Amino acid sequence: MIERRTIVFSHPQLAGLEHPAFEARGAKDGPRVTLIGGIHGCEYSSIAAVTRFMNELDSAELSGAITAVPVVSMQSFWRRSPFVVPEDGKNLNRCFPGSYDGTYTDVLARSIYDELIAPADVLLDLHGGDMVEGLEPFAIYEASPVEERAHAIAVAFGLPYVVREERQEGGLGGMTSSAAAQAGIPAVIAEAGGRGQLEESAVQLLVRGVRNALRHLEMLPGAVEPPPAGQRTVGSFVWLRCEKAGWWDAAVDSGDEVREGDVLGRVRDLWGDVHEEIRAPRDGVVLFITTSPAVSDDGLLLGLGADLG
Repeated sequence: MIERRTIVFSHPQLAGLEHPAFEARGAKDGPRVTLIGGIHGCEYSSIAAVTRFMNELDSAELSGAITAVPVVSMQSFWRRSPFVVPEDGKNLNRCFPGSYDGTYTDVLARSIYDELIAPADVLLDLHGGDMVEGLEPFAIYEASPVEERAHAIAVAFGLPYVVREERQEGGLGGMTSSAAAQAGIPAVIAEAGGRGQLEESAVQLLVRGVRNALRHLEMLPGAVEPPPAGQRTVGSFVWLRCEKAGWWDAAVDSGDEVREGDVLGRVRDLWGDVHEEIRAPRDGVVLFITTSPAVSDDGLLLGLGADLG
């Protein structure tokens, strides 16, 4: 059976905040999967994919259980706030596992972690390019003692690139997948769609990926679809930023492969003069890129997937 319910977290800072959720219980025993979207409230294709998958699911075919929440950052969603939670300006996917003693986003992260992530055997977290972000579909998992299982799930999503994120000083950190991995829970972040658009092709890609990942976990019947021809592994993820605010004039797009030293774009002042030229520090592929010309000091410009396999 599939039950529709509303999750209300108990912490006073989250009082009155309601999260629509699905609970699916299969006819047979199996893993418990948590499926979430809307960590970033403007990544619409990923949110739609959670809802569509659960509405299409036949629980009679399911082994195990799924808890699915299409939007976990409700304030970001309702207030159309890209990247950050409007209450305190923090990026929710840099705050896990969170803290009940912190600000609003820290409390939200801890509540999500305790009630949705920690009880799960596997975490599937759907994302996409945000309001001003073009993106090439990819799945990412963290290096950890459970990375072999996480890697296999990431491959099963069937996206063009599979990224292995290794914990390092100045790295991403605080993501759902990293917090889960530290707790011994295989976790994958799958990304498709972007630019604040609801893209049918991206929704279909993510729905198909979730279904195939569950087949891999032996939770749904049917043969596991093999990865697409040309699926590539990414050994490191390099994020490039500008020094000063200005006008970002990109010379590449998401999905472009580049060589070390290639010009990726320029940051100009508002008279049109170049004050920073951005070059590729390594060979790689542009996995995401900021599509807005307006960038701030230390503004994020693009993410380069390097060490391609």
